[in-house]
Amino acid sequence: MAEIHELSAVELRDALRSGELSARAATDHFLDRIDAQNPHLGAFITVTADQARKDATAADRRYALRNRNGGALPPLHGMPVAFKDLTDVAGIITTHGSAALERKPALADGAVPAALKAAGVLSLGKTQVPEFGLTAYSENRIAPPSRNPYALSRSSGGSSGGSAAAVAAGLLPFAPGSDGGGSVRIPAAACGLVGLKPGRGLVPAGESSGDPAQLVVAGPLARSAADAALLLDALVPGPGNEGAGEPGAGGPGMGGRAHASYHELTAREPRRLRIGVSLDSPWQAKFPFIPDSEALDALADGVSRLEAAGHETSEAAIRYDNRYPDAFTAAWTAGIGSARISPQREALLTPLTRTFRRRAQQRSAAKVNESLGFLRQFQQDTIAQYAQWDLMVTPALAQTPRPVGWFTGATHGGGYWPAAEWAGDADGDYRKQCEYAPWSSMVNVCGLPAISIPVHWTGGAPGSGLPMGIQLIGPMGSEGLLLQVAAQLGF
Repeated sequence: MAEIHELSAVELRDALRSGELSARAATDHFLDRIDAQNPHLGAFITVTADQARKDATAADRRYALRNRNGGALPPLHGMPVAFKDLTDVAGIITTHGSAALERKPALADGAVPAALKAAGVLSLGKTQVPEFGLTAYSENRIAPPSRNPYALSRSSGGSSGGSAAAVAAGLLPFAPGSDGGGSVRIPAAACGLVGLKPGRGLVPAGESSGDPAQLVVAGPLARSAADAALLLDALVPGPGNEGAGEPGAGGPGMGGRAHASYHELTAREPRRLRIGVSLDSPWQAKFPFIPDSEALDALADGVSRLEAAGHETSEAAIRYDNRYPDAFTAAWTAGIGSARISPQREALLTPLTRTFRRRAQQRSAAKVNESLGFLRQFQQDTIAQYAQWDLMVTPALAQTPRPVGWFTGATHGGGYWPAAEWAGDADGDYRKQCEYAPWSSMVNVCGLPAISIPVHWTGGAPGSGLPMGIQLIGPMGSEGLLLQVAAQLGF
């Protein structure tokens, strides 16, 4: 058998279920890799090694009892994962990436850990996030920044940056993330992974300190479409955790089988699709940007692959309302204004969080409601335009993965406080993020599924240079179709 971390998640699942590999052996292997690599990678804030080994031993006992007495194993028996440090895991401190919060262990599991533990996973710890999940990079004032496994001087993205770095470096077979403005797709693109943002309402809500626009949803980070589908099957409520009967389960590309699992769907070829190609962004009027040549190369590579697979592509000119940036920002930052932070600890917030918290507190409820009303209309207008095509394709990112500390202007450790000095330019930081990932947040506003696929490497070959990806956006219920297309393209 290959090294345990070299197995796909599907292969590891099969080895654990067949008894070829014990849960304890798999857990020990990944914990050893975390111990060796996390000091320079910064993927984990907290490693729960002792509890993980106890849980693995208990999983092996259940496997032995099942062999003697019969019965079914949970679908992800013994599979190691870790959770973003924005979500509660019972008995473990949830930092939210902030030095301003008191350190108290969570009393109960959040929705995503509860669903995945019921499916049989074992938690190895909590992964690095930006403060309150607000940014497209995973740097904060409590732990070393999460770095890109393909270039340690570069960021792994955010806000699921620690999880993406861990999967890309082989510290985990796959991981759940949460996405409120690109937080699964951005780090997936930066780390050369498949990252799926499901449509609104398909899976238990992701993590956020307030989400009035219902932007946040949990989704998988994985090295392949099949692995991502395996994790999605466990996240989606339904009979056997297979997504049966969920909204859109019989949608495009599903072959009419509403009860097929997402993993089963990845083995099927999708129908021939009409795909719109767009560089238009709702941010471009407020923050004019020019995509890097590497982003355009990734888009061209993705379009070539789609056409070679038999799909029809054509240019799509999408018109976005110029009021979008201010409305999105009001909705995105509303929760941080009401977060429970004692006044004497507010100075410990990062400059960006402190600035947007103050503005959120000064914004009237009427203004927030006005923004939410605009975003609902934006959703309707945008979906109507997208409906001319089966899928939309954009670059995943407008720039290559950015250097650690580039967004914040941090020095001396790339963002780790107290060794670092953080620049106070919150607006410059935010502008850089919007120019870096200008095609992600509108998908959350529209509640649509989208997937990031690592079609391009700056060095010319997989694993050479830095990864760059494309984003495919589908209509409601098209999660299976997006995974099918990713698998069809060889991912």
